[in-house]
Amino acid sequence: MSLYNLGLVVLGVAILAVAWLPSLLKKYPLSYPVLFVGLGALVYALPLGLPSPDPVTHSAFATHLTELCVIVALTGTGLKIDRKFSRVRWRAPLKLVLILMVVSIAGFWVVAWRLAGLGLASAVLLAATLAPTDPVLAGDVQVGKPGEGREDNVRFALTGEAGLNDGLAFPFVYLALALLPAAVPIAERLTDWVLMDVLYRVAAGIAGGWLAGKAMSFLIFDLPHRIRINPEAYGFVALAVTLTAYGVTELVHGYGFLAVFIAAVTLRTHERSHEYHTEMHEFTDQLERLLIVVILILFGGALVRGLLEPLTWRGVGLGLFLLFLLRPMGGMLTLWRSRLNWREQLVISFFGIRGIGSFFYLAYAINKQAFPDARELWAITGFTVLASIILHGVLATPVMNWLDRYHGRPTTQELDEQAQAGEGPPKQSSAAPR
Repeated sequence: MSLYNLGLVVLGVAILAVAWLPSLLKKYPLSYPVLFVGLGALVYALPLGLPSPDPVTHSAFATHLTELCVIVALTGTGLKIDRKFSRVRWRAPLKLVLILMVVSIAGFWVVAWRLAGLGLASAVLLAATLAPTDPVLAGDVQVGKPGEGREDNVRFALTGEAGLNDGLAFPFVYLALALLPAAVPIAERLTDWVLMDVLYRVAAGIAGGWLAGKAMSFLIFDLPHRIRINPEAYGFVALAVTLTAYGVTELVHGYGFLAVFIAAVTLRTHERSHEYHTEMHEFTDQLERLLIVVILILFGGALVRGLLEPLTWRGVGLGLFLLFLLRPMGGMLTLWRSRLNWREQLVISFFGIRGIGSFFYLAYAINKQAFPDARELWAITGFTVLASIILHGVLATPVMNWLDRYHGRPTTQELDEQAQAGEGPPKQSSAAPR
């Protein structure tokens, strides 16, 4: 009971902190995830007899916890995007997902396999794990709440990319599983991967998300007017959208991450000015923060309990190569001929934040099949995510403020101060959709 009560105290203090810290830290070059990783490391460094945070030993628990956090974050991400979907308006995030992510996976796989000496399947898995940007920890560089107008080209591109690539990286995780030794011939496994894991699962994810979004739009906005339902508790409705879209799509073997994001975007297009969009987003944001607290504390605990012990210099090099060379250079080349100016291209290319999604993919794959170097993969992933949390967490606020001032826009902090003073947020002249 003492351990249970201690856990309640730690969790209570952490939840209170995550409720206050984001607003308190807006003016400082520091993000709250850094503090919670430190809190987890501090708590687990003490002789308190806390349960093991090892993600390899508890791979099933790590899979489901990170899975729930990501799908909740994807719903909130889709709900706060004001820009309607079209191939022209969504050109930047689509290029980042369909070109940059694929090129990044291929380039990282070659370096990890041929230069770092990882096995073929492990190199593919690590590339797929670290390729997608994170919708959970990237809040400081994403668009604002629904209808707030904080949707410039940079924030929109990073938000759309984080929403889409968490589902579209999944085929490469399945490719890594297919490359493990098995009795089935490799040609048959690769054929099945193309037909099932690439074509069918992606199509099922897109279709499942669109259908779920349409169905939920009818139930939320249209049905109450017809049968006199009193529309209340729309936060729970957002959770229903999340769980239904994900669960149904996974039941038909589609990609649930992709379905959840598309369902949220589809739902957002229905009665765009309705206040319930804000209510649903607020609920998902609070639930996401609760889950983040638990995951980051466990991550900090895993760091002091030996998660990075198998880390070698080649693993450090792989993480730094991804953060400082592959993502920035690949992003600049991908966006080179776009209508974005060089400052916008540079910021988008640099902020390829890695986080909870990477934890999920790695835990999922290792929970499915045994990888001989699982602990080294976790060490490399843990190091890369930790470096990303620190690097991007410190630079997000000053870089986004610099970009806002360059465009003559008020910074996020200035908008919040004006809103608190009762002046209301001024309308921003976001760049035209491109």
